[in-house]
Amino acid sequence: MFGPQVPSVTPSQVEPATYLLDVREPDEWQAGHAPDAHHLPMMEVPARVGEIPTDTPVVVVCRSGGRSGQVVSYLMGNGWDNVRNLDGGMQAWAAAGRDVVSENGQPARVL
Repeated sequence: MFGPQVPSVTPSQVEPATYLLDVREPDEWQAGHAPDAHHLPMMEVPARVGEIPTDTPVVVVCRSGGRSGQVVSYLMGNGWDNVRNLDGGMQAWAAAGRDVVSENGQPARVL
């Protein structure tokens, strides 16, 4: 009725080799993100979809899981079968004790 069920993973289920796609806005990214994440703001996904791997696991993340869930749904609707939503987003990532780094020289934090 509302499209396919969006598959998700918890922060502890994200393996080191996973392509972590952060779809938050630039200010959110600069304040704090996972160390090996790739930044691609949600609104740029349609124009830059070719940058998202199809041959390796991809976990999409935002602040709490809403925007990333929309991106996962969009990608699945366009043929990606290797994408998952990070349940709880960066808030859950940080709460689980996973590393967070900043780009702005300030202590890392999740906006």
